[in-house]
Amino acid sequence: MIRISQPAFLEDTAESVLAVLRSGQLAQGTVVREFENAFARYVGVRHAVACNSGTSALFLALLAHGIGPGDEVITSAFTFIATINAILYVGATPRLVDVDGSFNLDPAQVQAAITPNTKAVLPVYLYGQMAEMAELDDIAHRHNLVIIEDACQAHGAAYDGKFAGTFGSGCFSFYATKNMTTGEGGMLTTNEDEIADRARRLLNHGMQKRYQYRELGYNLRLTEIAAAIGIKQLARLDAMNRLRQENARYFDDHLINIRGLVLPRVLPRRTHVYHQYTLRLLPEFALTRAQFINALDACGIGSAIYYPQPVYEYPYLRDNAWARVRLTEAEMLSQQVVSIPAHPALDSGDREKIVETIRAIAG
Repeated sequence: MIRISQPAFLEDTAESVLAVLRSGQLAQGTVVREFENAFARYVGVRHAVACNSGTSALFLALLAHGIGPGDEVITSAFTFIATINAILYVGATPRLVDVDGSFNLDPAQVQAAITPNTKAVLPVYLYGQMAEMAELDDIAHRHNLVIIEDACQAHGAAYDGKFAGTFGSGCFSFYATKNMTTGEGGMLTTNEDEIADRARRLLNHGMQKRYQYRELGYNLRLTEIAAAIGIKQLARLDAMNRLRQENARYFDDHLINIRGLVLPRVLPRRTHVYHQYTLRLLPEFALTRAQFINALDACGIGSAIYYPQPVYEYPYLRDNAWARVRLTEAEMLSQQVVSIPAHPALDSGDREKIVETIRAIAG
């Protein structure tokens, strides 16, 4: 089976993990800080704050900016559920808007959704391509709004040469399927000293110094073992992203002009890192999406749907007043998208098999 995702490690990763185990310092040591410093340098920000998941990074960013009950956060309806959950965790209200051709927030709809209660814009860089950040940054500045970037799928993505995580408070995930992984883990990036300081307190029970607690906090720390893995993954991130881009270019070249099959678009000013290579199957495609997935599976090719419905359709959310929306693009895309393998572990034979299979399926 050619899997939809596959983590890649070199032997030196195991050696780094063993070094942590031998040290006896498994938590709250120096390796996490080394990882934070390396990630901050890579992104180009003053601070990086490590935590135990991308969800926690979003949660910490919202808390650190003082966002809570009565505040609205404008975000995408076409995203992983963690984006919405983090807003709800702090007691704020999601304000859902539709997406554009990049699967990301439509700036015009963001502008129209602003109310006196709006405190933040939370763009989601879906599949590894950033949103239209020049327009969103302008909107945020004109309305005095915070930008919190859900960059959980966009490690190394850029807009006009600026990395994801530099337009506001960036939130990254190091889950097992991501472009770089620590198994579970996350990172908050910021240029604001106060935001970084508060995030560090909040992830460690609100502690300023040992046993000096300034506020209610949480246990959201990253382990030394995870950080050791992350340091090695970060060192290879650019190389792994280039492999993803090469795979994407191959699919772009060889899957073109198939009736009813829409390939992902790289929009101007963007550097796409292809966390997923996501196709759209239009009604005129030869098979239904379910048939397409089954046909790929029968040929030993993994695939996945990210995501099968807009977030407002999930049963535990749909009774909220803010969830009573209908967003055309989000609903259409949720019925059309399917992602195929594009991870760095693919070899030339894998790519050829994927292309030949899809072209045969499409007739």
